Amino acid sequence: MLQVKNLSIYMEINNRWILRDLTFHLSPNHRVAIIGEEGNGKSTLLKLLHNPALIETYAGYTGIVLKTGIKTGYLPQELSEEEAALGVYDFMSQEPGFLESTPKEQSVLARAMGIEAEDFYSERPICSYSGGERIKLAMARVMLGKPDVYLLDEPTNDMDIKTMEWLEGIILTLNAPVLYISHDELLLERTANCIIHLEQLRKKQVPRHTVFQGTYRDYISQRLQAFAHQAQMAKSEQEEYRKQMEKWRRIYQRVDYEQRTITRANPSGGRLLKKKMKSVLSTGRRLERQAENMTQMPDYEEAIGLAFDAVEVVQGKLLLDFTLDTLCVENRVLACNLRLVLRSGMHIGIIGDNGVGKTTLLRILAQQLIDKYADQVAYMPQNYDEQLDFSMPVLTFLAPSGKKEDVTRARTFMGSLRYTHEEMEASAARLSGGQKAKLYFLKIALMQPQILILDEPTRNLSPLSGPVVRQTLSAYTGTIVSVSHDRKYLQEVCDAVFRLAPDGLHPEEV
Repeated sequence: MLQVKNLSIYMEINNRWILRDLTFHLSPNHRVAIIGEEGNGKSTLLKLLHNPALIETYAGYTGIVLKTGIKTGYLPQELSEEEAALGVYDFMSQEPGFLESTPKEQSVLARAMGIEAEDFYSERPICSYSGGERIKLAMARVMLGKPDVYLLDEPTNDMDIKTMEWLEGIILTLNAPVLYISHDELLLERTANCIIHLEQLRKKQVPRHTVFQGTYRDYISQRLQAFAHQAQMAKSEQEEYRKQMEKWRRIYQRVDYEQRTITRANPSGGRLLKKKMKSVLSTGRRLERQAENMTQMPDYEEAIGLAFDAVEVVQGKLLLDFTLDTLCVENRVLACNLRLVLRSGMHIGIIGDNGVGKTTLLRILAQQLIDKYADQVAYMPQNYDEQLDFSMPVLTFLAPSGKKEDVTRARTFMGSLRYTHEEMEASAARLSGGQKAKLYFLKIALMQPQILILDEPTRNLSPLSGPVVRQTLSAYTGTIVSVSHDRKYLQEVCDAVFRLAPDGLHPEEV
């Protein structure tokens, strides 16, 4: 099986190590989840394990990756522009295993994914499919290749809930080890039996990794318990040290005073005080050495820090009575007879199968709300390049006015989310998907809008940041209309969920 020995990865674009001396091996029953905050190198590690050539333009590495005779099946986080422009059949045919597979194998896989086997032979361009449908086709191509090891980079991105549940079953039953990145906490809780956690400490200058043999829940629980125990010991030792130092200072000050006030008529007393001061100084040096060996407060990379100011809204006020006879994309009718009554303070989630038109519907809703309420509305698209020019400096996106006070405020907010100085000055193109998601949340926090339109808001956030974002959005006093496949998001943030189907929007329990 695949083995990694003393693997270190160096990012050339910002001159820092993102990984140091990682060692692990995959066993046949391993389901390994790679977790960590955005920009910590999770995708880079996965690319390296599949094909080092994929990272050679921006990163270097040392160490050993042993996979002689092993075929890796790699699912990238995003398809290249060249692949996305291919017709489905040409796309699938890039995997020899597809051409060698039987119609029955293709039919069984397609049925499980909720697509038609005939779609594998379509000339329709991959880019014309929804994000979730593209993931399904790419995953089908990987599976038909029958790899010895699966390397999956965000397989749940854009998957509908039904397909996500299918993927959980697949990961649990594959006869090959799986190494995957996911931000879906339920998927991690239900499938992972090993965790690799990548962290960046001390302003992203010191990388740290943890390899934990066990479930995601056990890892998080034991990690928190260990940090709490370490913090308690550190506080206890610091308090004891403080008491000892106070006692030592009192003794030192008394002996020092006696030395300065003793008369020359008492030479024997002077010798005793000098000997006593020597002993006191020796005790001081011993306490200093003791301080160097005390338990330190735990050093760890905290999750995203995010908070929205409370907005004043009249709860229950009618904002929009939305109706739409037909929802269409490229002359294809996706749904009919849509109606949604939106009142202030509501937190609405929209779900539905891939390709049913959720993103298209959200764009229409966003435009109507923006036309009506202008700058009171903030829109976070699923594809960030709809509103974010990747060549634009990050600070320009957050503070387009260029005013000193706006730039200073943006820098302060970015610092709270642990953006480095280099990342603040860089173009958006250099940011990871998760960092771009954080950028949008920062933009929203700076705007202080009354209405949020969010398309898959948690899809690129780490499972450690997800709970913080959910808590923040749940406490938001304004209105939220969102599309999401994140089951915990739907449960914790949304007070009403609607399923988009061909015959309209239907209330749903999640």
